[in-house]
Amino acid sequence: MVVPVTLDPPSPEGFYAINNPFLVNGPKGFLEAMTLEDESYIRFDLPGVPPDGVTVYLDPPNKAVCILADAPKEHKYDSSHRNYDGTRLRPKLNYRGINTKIPCTCCEFFSGFTSHMADGVLRLILTKHHTSTPRPPCIYTYGTAQSHHDFPHGTDPNDPNLTGPILIPHICVAQGSQMPYESKRLQNGGLYVRVDMPGVPSDNFTVSVTNGRVKVTGEAPALSHDSAGRFYSGDVAILSTPVDLPVRKIKTIAKNGVIRLVIPPL
Repeated sequence: MVVPVTLDPPSPEGFYAINNPFLVNGPKGFLEAMTLEDESYIRFDLPGVPPDGVTVYLDPPNKAVCILADAPKEHKYDSSHRNYDGTRLRPKLNYRGINTKIPCTCCEFFSGFTSHMADGVLRLILTKHHTSTPRPPCIYTYGTAQSHHDFPHGTDPNDPNLTGPILIPHICVAQGSQMPYESKRLQNGGLYVRVDMPGVPSDNFTVSVTNGRVKVTGEAPALSHDSAGRFYSGDVAILSTPVDLPVRKIKTIAKNGVIRLVIPPL
């Protein structure tokens, strides 16, 4: 028999991945933002979304960046497709090095953007114009601005100081699974698993079987203005008996920052 694993947020080393327990090191959370010289950069995780599956538009009246995306059901065992709907990102003020939740009003918002979607990650470079002279260091961080996407108290996934035994789902998934791991026991005794590792190219996944555990690792390189690359690793299934299961017998599909495995019965 092959059984799924139980997601365990904290690692033995104390690294807390916030919304993906397979993340071993690298930037935490599904969103990363930074201010450039005359632009702003956003890295936004949309695991499962193909390069042509995302729409980005600017909402100047609300000073919001809106992202709509759809991750199709790639395998018959996927529970459903995933829809990232109405994600609104607003620039926030940074006061004396502290990120606030106050929307920035000193700029004329963004005049345009360029985007690149690959391996389940959307990267945006937004052009902005300020009315103040000299330009204040205002746009420093971004936050979701939809009232129906509420964080548990004290669990903002963009807080780098967040620690604790809480695994936060991807709050911007409007339809479908919000979690980075999904499993389904098959009638023949096998197991199907879907594991999100956004940013990992399809040829950077590795599957291994050791001591009765099926393990997946993946390396996501730092692209564009990413602060760093990301490394994922973790067990995704447990064999009831520690048999020597050849990796070649495990069917794998790696696509758009997601790896899917069909593990045969023992």
